[in-house]
Amino acid sequence: MIENKQGLRPSVINPVADDMILRFYAERAQTTGRLVRLGPLVNRILSGHNYPEQVSALLGEAVALTALLGASLKFDGKFILQTKSDGPVHFLVVQYSSPGQLRGYAGFDKDAVSNFSGGDPISSALLLGSGHLAMTIDNGADKDRYQGVVALEGTTLSEVALSYFRNSEQLPTFLQLAVARHYSGGENQESNWSWRAGGLMIQNLTSEGGFGRGSIEFDEEDIWPFVENDEGWNRACHLASTVEDHELLDPMLAPERLLYRLFHEERVRTFKPNFLTSECQCSRSQVENMLQGFSQQELADMVVDEKISVVCEFCSRSYDFDRSKFD
Repeated sequence: MIENKQGLRPSVINPVADDMILRFYAERAQTTGRLVRLGPLVNRILSGHNYPEQVSALLGEAVALTALLGASLKFDGKFILQTKSDGPVHFLVVQYSSPGQLRGYAGFDKDAVSNFSGGDPISSALLLGSGHLAMTIDNGADKDRYQGVVALEGTTLSEVALSYFRNSEQLPTFLQLAVARHYSGGENQESNWSWRAGGLMIQNLTSEGGFGRGSIEFDEEDIWPFVENDEGWNRACHLASTVEDHELLDPMLAPERLLYRLFHEERVRTFKPNFLTSECQCSRSQVENMLQGFSQQELADMVVDEKISVVCEFCSRSYDFDRSKFD
């Protein structure tokens, strides 16, 4: 029976657990991992913009991925995931601020996206095109920023991220993301559809107690993320690969129960969950300070009916100012 640090068992855990990250450790396999489950949070982010469904689904994957990676911050800071490319969705940005605030938005060519129609799934590669994905850790104004960049090679955001861990961090990683619209029932069919997202990530924990390859040597021909002569890691990856998208998204399947299904033979232990919120950090004073940095000519170009209006890309909130305030 799986237990968390408080000794709680699945029978006494609320089966509805949304907008949270659950860290876990598979003892036999010496593998650590994180499970993310997003409900109202991701629906709020995606529904706050009038995005086509394909764009919302792609941004939803990016939000789940950012939550999984941002949760590794051990200090007050920010983790920012950003793509820049030449495809129909030319820009994605998602920001995680510790201890668990998420926000994000997408930039896209409406006409180019509308060319993708029909019921078949559209790969991230087609929507993003050629470009790069950057992952930035911002430790604050007085500390250095760290940024890793990887080419957008692969059919999904998961594959792009795995390429980064393989080539830059040399860290054996398994990653799976899922996003879909969920119907909750009721008379108003349109309003009862909401977005959900989820993800599972595990990473190899070396015998020295840290993350990374340790003494294991990789060959270019190795099948990623499986590692030759590491039975525990390979076993954990095989178990993780059995997870279904609907299990990552199911609001009635407690995350602890899902981890027990997958890793009970590995003596899986869970830690205290980290709950997430979708809070934008914009404010009227921040926008006003930003506008103070523009020249008089730039400000004049923004004026409509004697007012300057600024819309936050993240939350779509509008801030209106009288032009005379900046004279």
